Amino acid sequence: MRILAVNWQDLTNPQAGGAEVHLEEILRRLVSWGHEVSLACSNYPGGKERETIVGVQIWRRGSRSNFNFVAPLLVKRILKDKPHDIIVEDINKIPFYLPLFFDLPHLVVIPHLFGTSVFSEVNPILASYVYLAEKPIRLVYRRSNYLVISNSTKDDLVKRGINAEKINVAECGVNHQFYCPDDPVVRFERPTLVYLGRIKKYKSVQHLLQAFPLIRRQITDAQAIIVGDGDYLPALKKLARKLNLEEAVTFTGYVSAEKKRDYLRRSHVAVYPSPKEGWGITNIEANACGTPVVAADVPGLRDSVDLGRSGFLYEYGNLPQLADNVLKILSNDELQRSLSAGALKWAARFTWDDCARRSFDCIEKTHDGWRKR
Repeated sequence: MRILAVNWQDLTNPQAGGAEVHLEEILRRLVSWGHEVSLACSNYPGGKERETIVGVQIWRRGSRSNFNFVAPLLVKRILKDKPHDIIVEDINKIPFYLPLFFDLPHLVVIPHLFGTSVFSEVNPILASYVYLAEKPIRLVYRRSNYLVISNSTKDDLVKRGINAEKINVAECGVNHQFYCPDDPVVRFERPTLVYLGRIKKYKSVQHLLQAFPLIRRQITDAQAIIVGDGDYLPALKKLARKLNLEEAVTFTGYVSAEKKRDYLRRSHVAVYPSPKEGWGITNIEANACGTPVVAADVPGLRDSVDLGRSGFLYEYGNLPQLADNVLKILSNDELQRSLSAGALKWAARFTWDDCARRSFDCIEKTHDGWRKR
């Protein structure tokens, strides 16, 4: 089968994130299974307009700021060069509305939609643009099937009026050869919690800092490590200074994958305070390293936690509850060992091979069903 995927970015883009990892883990497996795969995405300074990476033929045009306008023209160019059997459109920012331009079998991949949460991240004008751009999805993609990464995202789409029978769930996987425990496990000497991810305002990493003084009242030598980069980093550093946490909190900025894994392996608990996610892939990566998690009880994140076995959930924004859950783990070695064992067992359920197989089943079903209409 010839498959044309469309996403805002590819994995080589400096702005790439979880959505790119998810899509390209699938696409690369489809290539290895004998399918022909193209990927249309935006370009970036220094990026090539065309190249092939691990068998995926990548076409880049436009930029991060205008690719939703460029995408239909690029798809038209690719289809002129070579016919494809199906379009797989990844909606992780603003939809491209490709069914308005092309009468091809169409599968929509949705990690999650922003809804009103976008207003907490960007200025009201841009937030309104993103919010309104999501509104026509049900009508524009009425003939399409959907592939989502959690039951929470499926529930969100159903609430938006999309037929549940058209929505397929395939949770993200994890590279278990890479994300695995140290042998023997060597944790930091100081009780350590880690946040790992993009540093954006809407990720609510500030909640971790605001709850940290409550933790240090009982565990005075506790430390927090904030791993990642983003435009909210200066504000977080300022908050740490205001809370007199400069000695206790380390901001690493961007780190290599190997260093990221090292922080997950050596920390005692990973914390994810976001108000909404498509799926908590960092929770699973931490669990695969044998590290329990504490995450907000919100769509996406709750799907990625085996409550009481791989970690704990707390009410989003409830700082005392966040602190209590972290303290439970840091102050009880037996509980920590039990959660670590449960985390490994839970994470083993999620593989990219399984995700790709279930995703291709959805691609095949979409293609065959479209021809019967």
